[in-house]
Amino acid sequence: MPEKNNRIGRINEDYRKELSQIIGYELKNPNITGMISVTKVKVTPDLKYAKVYVSILNSKNIKDTMEGLKKSSGFIRTELAKRINLRNTPEIVFEIDDSMEYGAKIDSILKEILPDK
Repeated sequence: MPEKNNRIGRINEDYRKELSQIIGYELKNPNITGMISVTKVKVTPDLKYAKVYVSILNSKNIKDTMEGLKKSSGFIRTELAKRINLRNTPEIVFEIDDSMEYGAKIDSILKEILPDK
């Protein structure tokens, strides 16, 4: 079974790279603002769905940006199908990954607590 996990891992990584490119350079939706990083992609073992975790920085409106991504998922999926040759391209589900925000918050708390050395 490990070789199947390896394959899914490779697919996740390929999707992450391609989605970063597509979202960063191909999307022309004016509602999508800020710097969007695709932090992680998790494809279901049957390749029907891909959960795409995005981190959004400097966005005018995160809710609108997420809505824009959801509305653009058809276009994104089509682009993905052109770039990655698999029998079927999974349905894309976007999730906010706030781990970077969380990390920044922890950093600022630590800076408050720990005096400069």
